[in-house]
Amino acid sequence: MPTMPDRIPAEGAHDAFIGHLEAHMVALTFVDNAGITRVKAVPKGRLAQAAKFGIGVSPCFETFTFDDLMSVGRYLGGPDGDLRLIPDLSRLTELACQPGWAWAPADKFTQDGTRFVACQRAFATRQTQAAQNAGLRISMAFETEWSVGRGDVENDFVPVVFGPAYSLIRLSQVGEYASDLVAALERQEIAVDQFHPEYALSQLELSVAPNDPVAAADDAILVRHTIRQVSAQYGWRALLAPCIEPSGAGSGAHLHFSLHDDEGPLLAQGEGPHGMRRAGEAFLAGVLRELPALVAIGAGNPASFLRLQPSRWAGVWQCWGRETREAALRFITGVQGTEDWAANAEVKCFDATGNPYLIVGTVIAAGLAGVAEELRLPTEITGDPMGFDAEKLMLSGVRRLPTSSMEAADALADSKVLAEALGGELHDALLTVRRAEAERYRDISPAKVIEMTRWRF
Repeated sequence: MPTMPDRIPAEGAHDAFIGHLEAHMVALTFVDNAGITRVKAVPKGRLAQAAKFGIGVSPCFETFTFDDLMSVGRYLGGPDGDLRLIPDLSRLTELACQPGWAWAPADKFTQDGTRFVACQRAFATRQTQAAQNAGLRISMAFETEWSVGRGDVENDFVPVVFGPAYSLIRLSQVGEYASDLVAALERQEIAVDQFHPEYALSQLELSVAPNDPVAAADDAILVRHTIRQVSAQYGWRALLAPCIEPSGAGSGAHLHFSLHDDEGPLLAQGEGPHGMRRAGEAFLAGVLRELPALVAIGAGNPASFLRLQPSRWAGVWQCWGRETREAALRFITGVQGTEDWAANAEVKCFDATGNPYLIVGTVIAAGLAGVAEELRLPTEITGDPMGFDAEKLMLSGVRRLPTSSMEAADALADSKVLAEALGGELHDALLTVRRAEAERYRDISPAKVIEMTRWRF
């Protein structure tokens, strides 16, 4: 993981990254608190200057909602001020999916050269460093689910993939597309683990290799852009929003993570549940405790709650279990003999409306709090809590996660762990965005919410 300077990097630090770049244009991206990936672009000849002095961007985006309407928070928002986007050239990538272009994620600095207090990517970097300071190495990866529809239909979704879920029939309809997509990702140095047709309407899924947390968030941005671009080359349009149709399953962006220290894996070789070591169990317990607040960050859009329904494997219950797909926190040991490198945990409730830098950072913060407090996991569950009677729900301690944007925002407001980790400015900006979205779409029909979010992510 690259180190995080407190000030804009010195002149001359960029030449090695730019010298062999063939692209003419470079897209510099950041992700706002509503989960929208924003961009400024420069010609190659301007990239060194951009890396030295930055590209101007308004801080108003910190409180933009997903529909591009501005809200104003306690600290941030409104028309005043300016920031500088500084590309991280260690991630500069020639875009195989968009010839003539390259891409780099950007960090936010102030005009006096210091880091912007509410930079989401810097937050993820700080939390990763906090884990390293605690002796932990964390690897993460996002799964990506999306549906493909006809590209010539502007205001609706018309599927292009048909047949049984996970079926070879579905795969045969996207075989060339899948091959081109994976090839583009591999040329962009994204290692693909697997691809398959999924359950929902015209839905596909792709998994990539784990990376350090900040790089995993970068990877998520690049994967989604590549999916959109390759889909367009086929005359299709990629839908990454959480809900496709009100009565059906939606698309998530599940987060997987594994933990190590100097002695080895923390989710294997121990005496805890399913071989967890004490620190690994405590980390998972911290994440489990903060799940209601984490929903506001990773799935707080009004459309998210159309996906977050019981009995759809969306992870709507605040509980954990080994290979329990209805639990929001699923533990995976791997097959016998692979536990040391395969054991990991999955947070299932997240989707593509969440800023991936905020997701990885807050999950780390929640886990580190669990380690500091030496938390223990409750008894795991099996089965679908929807079928539990009232007594079994009470005895198991299973709770439903927030069922609305406002409920999730309230949980985030109440989380002392995440408020401290995020800092006042970023915590308030997140709350401002989620509460504004909740108010605006409180009385809107599910069909209208789906229409408004369909092509935004």
